[in-house]
Amino acid sequence: MSSAHAFYRWRPHPWHGLEVGPDPPRLVTAYVEITPFDAVKYEVDKQTGYIHVDRPQSGAAQPPTLYGFVPRTLCGERVARLCHGATRGDGDPLDICVVSERPITRADIIMSVRVVGGIQMIDRGEADDKIIAVLHNDLFWGGCEELAQLPESLVARLRHYFSTYKLKPGEAINASATVIYGRAQAEQVIQASIQDYAAEFGG
Repeated sequence: MSSAHAFYRWRPHPWHGLEVGPDPPRLVTAYVEITPFDAVKYEVDKQTGYIHVDRPQSGAAQPPTLYGFVPRTLCGERVARLCHGATRGDGDPLDICVVSERPITRADIIMSVRVVGGIQMIDRGEADDKIIAVLHNDLFWGGCEELAQLPESLVARLRHYFSTYKLKPGEAINASATVIYGRAQAEQVIQASIQDYAAEFGG
């Protein structure tokens, strides 16, 4: 008996099997790997699609927001061209931070989010941008359209986290997260990452 309801018979790979979003680059899908409550850095295993333990968070560092990536994106040469000082992209999907009024305490979830800005990060010479977005139907932040509508203190905490989250005692800081940009630039980065993904993996 046939059904009119479409569904995946098997779970899709979070990076390659999910859609970029309902209306990219403005509304995109965020796959959440870690929450503000996680003292461990989790990442999707690129081969299997399962969440794996990358490392404990350095010191007391914990992300101020939900943190994950946009499916079917890649930080490649096109993203690197938009990041002054970067020699290449980091070869990972495009990272995204999601602001939500209500605490979301679990990862390995997807959500539709509205892009409002980003942080231009260079990590050991590699472009590693962090897109900033809000949960699109959030009762408090849902109407936010630009990064300037978020508290400056929250953006400052994100900058500090990404400048130090890989830092180990006795090591010099090799990452910089000093450039903050608004929605227009963020949408350019997302478009570039979609094109980088298509060039690497196909449309």
